Amino acid sequence: MSAITGTSASDVLSQYQIQSEQNSASSELGKNEFMELMLAQMKNQNPLEPQDNGDFIAQLAQFSSLEEMQGLSGSVQDVVGQFRSTQALQASAMVGRTVMVPSQTGILGVSGEVTGAIEVPATTSSLRVDIMNSSGELVRQLDLGSAQSGQKAFSWDGKDASGNDMPEGTYLIKANASYTGGTEQLSTMVSANVDSVSLGTSGGVTLNLAGMGSVALSDVRQIN
Repeated sequence: MSAITGTSASDVLSQYQIQSEQNSASSELGKNEFMELMLAQMKNQNPLEPQDNGDFIAQLAQFSSLEEMQGLSGSVQDVVGQFRSTQALQASAMVGRTVMVPSQTGILGVSGEVTGAIEVPATTSSLRVDIMNSSGELVRQLDLGSAQSGQKAFSWDGKDASGNDMPEGTYLIKANASYTGGTEQLSTMVSANVDSVSLGTSGGVTLNLAGMGSVALSDVRQIN
């Protein structure tokens, strides 16, 4: 897996182009060997029992099919190489940006703020966000009031209920909504900075988020 920073995007792109060329070169096997084998068969056949013309026609048909399959394989490899190159360029553009991903933990950093959103499945009369420290103690409760179905943004200023600044670190975020049947805990998303991007050998892209670890690019819900 290759890690991408803002300055290494061109190097990674060159790396994938070289790999693509090597894969293309290694796939050019089989056509010449097939022809040599058929010629050797013709030279060494029994003159008293020569091979039937139909057999040669069948072999030529196989040879033609082999050429077509090799051409198709080469085209597919070219498309895959171009796709990976595009992914490398797109991944490099993510470094330094802020993304929103599903998470129940928020990282309070030097900015002194944690932002995110709540997935509200249905209209609720009361939506609340509880912020807890690593020991599970309630630090702050955010009353967001009523909310309609969809995404509801929230922001914590990094202060406790008394207005004191909380230390940097990881905090647990729980969102609860009131419905007729009772209180329901909802899914949350949290914003985080992209420190670097990793490209897997299979073409997958993984984002390395500040304080939150790695997440798949497919998990990103919003890019800021």
